[in-house]
Amino acid sequence: MSQKHASTLYIEDEAGLKVLCERLRQSDRLAIDTEFMGEDSYAPRLEIIQVATDDLIAIVDRRAVPGLGGFLELLTDPNILKIVHAGRQDLEIFSVEGGSISPVFDTQVASAMVGYGTQIGYGQLVLQVMGVSLDKTETFTNWAQRPLTAEQLDYAHEDVRYLFELHAHLRDRLKALGRVEWAEEEFQRLQAVSGEEARAPQLRYQRIRGWEGLRPRARGVLRELAVWREHEAQKRDRPRGRVLRDDILLEIARRGPTTVEGLRSLRGVQPSQVDKYGESLVTAIQRGLSVPERELPRAEKRKRVDPESAGLADLLGTALKVRAIEASISPQLLASSADLEIFALERGGGEAEKLPILQGWRRALAGEHLRQVMEGKLTVGYDPETGQVKLFGR
Repeated sequence: MSQKHASTLYIEDEAGLKVLCERLRQSDRLAIDTEFMGEDSYAPRLEIIQVATDDLIAIVDRRAVPGLGGFLELLTDPNILKIVHAGRQDLEIFSVEGGSISPVFDTQVASAMVGYGTQIGYGQLVLQVMGVSLDKTETFTNWAQRPLTAEQLDYAHEDVRYLFELHAHLRDRLKALGRVEWAEEEFQRLQAVSGEEARAPQLRYQRIRGWEGLRPRARGVLRELAVWREHEAQKRDRPRGRVLRDDILLEIARRGPTTVEGLRSLRGVQPSQVDKYGESLVTAIQRGLSVPERELPRAEKRKRVDPESAGLADLLGTALKVRAIEASISPQLLASSADLEIFALERGGGEAEKLPILQGWRRALAGEHLRQVMEGKLTVGYDPETGQVKLFGR
């Protein structure tokens, strides 16, 4: 049966999910999407799961189903390909639920590899590939409300309805361009990155902007404060920022007050927060102050970009765009501006060797070209005959 005419099921009990899983197990590929709410809780709360095969689309009401055991097993079945669009959040959501997704085909990642641009939205991709305009009026809808409206259900249905056709189109483009292995490499990276959300609370401080600029002892305090906040937010099921904002944690770590009264004197710390958390905050601060010197967090000092290296980074950026245009691939998928700065600072060696642009397929496609630009073997110039900027051998 055509995906366009697939039947739709609404699953709202464990028995229904069990029957659905039996049907899904007969398919060699599943289209998957999720809708969740994360504004008022520690971790995003999964509200519904949309899943499709060739002949059905199902919407699973996570709130109504006690456990996802059988469904989570399907997500790791090596014989069933899972098709998603911009699937990093979906993978993270299932990680929170205690599962993972493998193998994966991400249509957004594949699109960037065949010339549709970086981070193209699902609706825009459907429009470009299939000429179908989707109604996105429910993008910011409240998925926690029950019952779900007809409009919400239609929106959820549409989010997986075209994934199979997109997959077929993109798979054929990847094959034609000889980039199937490249895409598989990116899908593996996606799965690895999605696991970062589960990393140890002791590393959470590294996500606070400005932590590198603190003194070593203050970094130790910040690490303990971040661990404290992680446990507090989880215990209260509240977003981290609702417990204490990043900038407040940073200021507390910088000042390092060792008494509750010292906390009260800090700008930005509310009296109610001191009343509620004061003693436990002081305990965390004291833990950070007592950490042995050798165990304090270290921040790698980033080299300052001198004018010559900045100009070289601009030249490398132009060369990268030339290669991207020639290969019909998004330049942002190859290297970021920060990567090019490191490449220029290190003159293609040292720390640059660890950059993605010098790994795997990226190295073959553009990394070696950038190396040759550095070595003077290639130059960037304008070709008046074609009216294009090109790379010329020297």
